[in-house]
Amino acid sequence: MIALIQRVTSASVRVGGEVTGEIGQGLLVLLGVEKEDTEQKAKRLCERVLGYRIFSDEDDKMNLNLKQVGGSVLVVSQFTLAADTNKGMRPSFSGGAAPALAESLYEYFVGCCREQGVRAGTGRFAADMQVSLVNDGPVTFWLQV
Repeated sequence: MIALIQRVTSASVRVGGEVTGEIGQGLLVLLGVEKEDTEQKAKRLCERVLGYRIFSDEDDKMNLNLKQVGGSVLVVSQFTLAADTNKGMRPSFSGGAAPALAESLYEYFVGCCREQGVRAGTGRFAADMQVSLVNDGPVTFWLQV
């Protein structure tokens, strides 16, 4: 399971012109689910995302996590993160999870965030989405479990 996280001052996602999720300060999480992923991996990735210390403290050092700054997450399904790009000029998606598993683990990941007391906005699974963000820094990390 893969999370591309971006520290943002704001982010939103639209489907067909309708806003399905939006946040202020926090993390935009683009979430990719692979074939071998499980609920255990989703829970571990959630712990890493929420605990990752990428927000500035009073000395302007990256020492604070999302929960410490009272931030939110906007979780957007992103199957292209599971692409194999090692050769050729076209990505292979053979490593990506089947849609039913991917949706189930996406929803589980969002639920884990909410269980930790974090406000979690979402996109719409498998929809054509338009994501807007103001990347703070910019700060972007790739986390994988």
